[in-house]
Amino acid sequence: MVSSARDSSAGAPSLINWDLAAATAARLAPPGPALSAGEIGKAVENLRFNADISVPHVHDITGLDAARDLRDSHVLVVDRASWSKANTQSFSVMLGPALKQMVESRSTLSMTPAAAAAGGAITGSQLGAILAFLSSKVLGQYDPFAALAPEAHVPPGGRLLLVAPNIISVERELNVHPDDFRLWVCLHEQTHRVQFAAAPWLRHHMLDEIEKLSGHLLGNMDTLVERASAVAKSLRDRSASGNVPGRGAILDLLQDPEEKASISHLTAVMSLLEGHANVVMDAVDSSIVPSVKTIRQRFNDRGKDRGIIEKFIRNLLGLDAKMRQYTDGAKFVREVVAVGGMEGFNRVWDAAENLPTEEEIHNSKLWLERMGL
Repeated sequence: MVSSARDSSAGAPSLINWDLAAATAARLAPPGPALSAGEIGKAVENLRFNADISVPHVHDITGLDAARDLRDSHVLVVDRASWSKANTQSFSVMLGPALKQMVESRSTLSMTPAAAAAGGAITGSQLGAILAFLSSKVLGQYDPFAALAPEAHVPPGGRLLLVAPNIISVERELNVHPDDFRLWVCLHEQTHRVQFAAAPWLRHHMLDEIEKLSGHLLGNMDTLVERASAVAKSLRDRSASGNVPGRGAILDLLQDPEEKASISHLTAVMSLLEGHANVVMDAVDSSIVPSVKTIRQRFNDRGKDRGIIEKFIRNLLGLDAKMRQYTDGAKFVREVVAVGGMEGFNRVWDAAENLPTEEEIHNSKLWLERMGL
């Protein structure tokens, strides 16, 4: 199912104008820190260096042999516009099957080419605006999916994106040692690269789950507008009362039991991946990152001063829920390692059946018992 589905994004080019999304994001993204050409060159070189030297540390901490050889993927140091364009390629892969399904549906076939193109421009612009916001927040991202996009020119194992202007902005904001901070960030991001190398089945498993979820959401177009209106009202009410949505208002659109099951599984997987990367990041000591304690403290405190508009957008997109994934997943990993050791925990990468459920993420004893640890 995966291989044929991944070619389908080209069959639905008008539903989302991916080029317009990338162009919109590049136009709307806030400017990064002012740097000379020489400073940019040095920063790129330094980030590449820290990305390289972080891999042996990931191997030492995780015990995953996949960290010994990552030649099927590569590292890119990018700006905000390039990060946004890279993500349009990933989204085209992830949403391709659902978009193809919509194209083949009776309602979509009744649309004229002009109407479809207009709709694609609208959705492309909207996606671009979201990417513009996110492009100034993301420090790094491992992308295992873009390699499956037609004409993407990405190595089979994917690519690690390090967003230089954001890393530099945050290290200046926190007033921390640049070299230490960059290594600390690279430890987290390279762990994601190692995770997918250790579990080569994981990429297609996640794509299958994303396909099911997006198919449910986009397939129920008859009720989507009604649900979106209800979510908008709920978000306004919760913003006024100070209550934060559990997963983000967009995901509150999911009401069907199968939809909820899909998002529960993906939430558990993302919590595992992010939590594991955070555990690796926090396993380093001052012998590796001399100012690690200062970095941790200042980085964790920086979210307290967000403005009202940013908080609203973060709630809408579920970004604060993502931060909880870091915490919940890290707690799960630490509890499992405390009982079964790192070798016992690493059984999670053996097969999809070994992935924890959302319930197990919050109660590690259940996973330990299921694994016989």
